[in-house]
Amino acid sequence: MSYYERHVFFCCNQRDGEERPCCNAKGATEMRDYAKQRVKSLGLAGEGKVRINQAGCLDRCEEGPCVVVYPEAVWYTYVDRADIDEIIERHLRQGRVVERLRL
Repeated sequence: MSYYERHVFFCCNQRDGEERPCCNAKGATEMRDYAKQRVKSLGLAGEGKVRINQAGCLDRCEEGPCVVVYPEAVWYTYVDRADIDEIIERHLRQGRVVERLRL
């Protein structure tokens, strides 16, 4: 059995220069911090529940910012806190994939 029911990784990669886009330039760290706080305030964080983590480059920055939820291996993009709230509510609480944000 997994330690967490769901593990969420936010790509927070920061590239120098402008050769390729990076998720952190699109607010990834702030959104990760928001998701972490929101999950905790809803009582969803901790052992047997949900873990929000920062990841290095997930190699989908051109489609990003991006986040992946395991164990389902569902990839999402997002624009703002409302999108993060929808992922938390529908996927993390209800177990339903948010198709409109899916990569």
